[in-house]
Amino acid sequence: MLTRSPIVNTQVEKDYLGLNLKELPYFRSLVRAVEARFYRDFDLASPTLDLGCGDGQFATVAFDRKIEVGLDPWEGPLHEASQRSVYQLLIQADGTYIPFPDAYFASAISNSVLEHIPLIDAVLAELSRVLQPGAFFLFCVPNHQFLNSLSIGNFFDRLHLHPLAKLYRRFFNRISRHYHCDPPEVWEKRLDQAGFEILDWWHYFPPTAMHVVEWGHYFGVPALLVKWLSGRWLITSKEWNIAWLRNWLNHYYLSEPRSDQGVYTFYVTRKR
Repeated sequence: MLTRSPIVNTQVEKDYLGLNLKELPYFRSLVRAVEARFYRDFDLASPTLDLGCGDGQFATVAFDRKIEVGLDPWEGPLHEASQRSVYQLLIQADGTYIPFPDAYFASAISNSVLEHIPLIDAVLAELSRVLQPGAFFLFCVPNHQFLNSLSIGNFFDRLHLHPLAKLYRRFFNRISRHYHCDPPEVWEKRLDQAGFEILDWWHYFPPTAMHVVEWGHYFGVPALLVKWLSGRWLITSKEWNIAWLRNWLNHYYLSEPRSDQGVYTFYVTRKR
């Protein structure tokens, strides 16, 4: 049976937004800061696997300890992760083959990764193999409300230009590299088949916040050019350069992120 946590307000103990703004485009900073706040409520047993660790930026901000293993299929991001020293060990491997013995890890995380994996069932099965019975697996993904919350698609719908709305949503899903934007019921079946049970889940990031992310993909083009030229998203991460962004985004960041209309879902699961 799927359950949802009650909506609660928690004290922000760490400046997750500011830390992300120093390294990421503003729209990605907002999402990652909200997600980092969720992980702080969990004490993950060691050893922990970060499935799809990327460049390690999220783990650096979200956790106050080194994660034992970061795994990712791409060499470039792993090289960046190695510079951050947030993992004890980095492995370049596909999620369908995790080079560790059965029941090796006591916990696992995967932050905004599983939606990008076509062969998701094979990855979940392999993850289940390397997790100990009772191990927690925390992850988050966009859900079934993601595409219908896009402001430009909704604008076309209001003009009764439904083919254009459908085309735009398909375009945005493609540039987001999403293969799975599914409701909890679909994830429950996948996870059950792989040997996981869902202990809790909640939607987060309402459409008003999602619009910041949507339009950030277009207004953030200059940051992409800076990244190509310098290897950094920002020309400078000095406080004067991010203060105005922080002031603007604080409304979305500090308000309660859990929402029935949220376009992402956070899952707390356990290996049976």
